[in-house]
Amino acid sequence: MEAVVAARYDMCEDSPWKGAQSVFEVRIQRVHVRQDLMMEGHPNRVDPDKWRPLIMSFQEFYGLAPGKVHPSTLGQIPEHMYRGPDIERARQAETV
Repeated sequence: MEAVVAARYDMCEDSPWKGAQSVFEVRIQRVHVRQDLMMEGHPNRVDPDKWRPLIMSFQEFYGLAPGKVHPSTLGQIPEHMYRGPDIERARQAETV
């Protein structure tokens, strides 16, 4: 996909990570698809029987079939390293 940036939004305004993360809103300009994935008789449609997307879910790669389909380097990183300060704040609020 080809896109242009429409807007940028900073995240974590009230945390130590302020300025470290942003979200970008993009506007898609053009989509490139391999011809062998296109639906016969429909030049602008992807054939879902031919396309096998790779989906990342909880740091692991999955496809349309059950089970992992590809090794993930991200899946080797301990989950606690992804936690932001809000998790600890919520736990402290529960004890008060």
